[in-house]
Amino acid sequence: MNFPSELKYTKDHEWVKVTGEEAVVGITDFAQRELGDIVYVDINTIGSDVSKDEVFGTVEAVKTVSDLFMPITSSVLEFNAALESNPELVNTDPYGEGWMVKVKINDPSELDTLLSAEEYKALVGA
Repeated sequence: MNFPSELKYTKDHEWVKVTGEEAVVGITDFAQRELGDIVYVDINTIGSDVSKDEVFGTVEAVKTVSDLFMPITSSVLEFNAALESNPELVNTDPYGEGWMVKVKINDPSELDTLLSAEEYKALVGA
């Protein structure tokens, strides 16, 4: 499994890539493997403020639907439109083309509560 060191992680298996006051959020390689083949991503929070740990959307796999939890309090700016026609990008490239949302960080101090790659690796037993 892949755990890029430049990313931050949550116990709920989301990752965050911070760039200044914005961040990109997706689900981890571990999460997509656990879910199996992703068939649909539903994000209905564009333009909304979403608090840390609140649901910002769902991801649907062949056998299950899973909530997506916001890692940090932020405003949802953009949904990865490529996922509408190619949700499998989450499976094939979870840290690249399979990203889910871009957000504006509302509370940068919350970044300190996220896990490092090593901490996340230990959490999932990898």
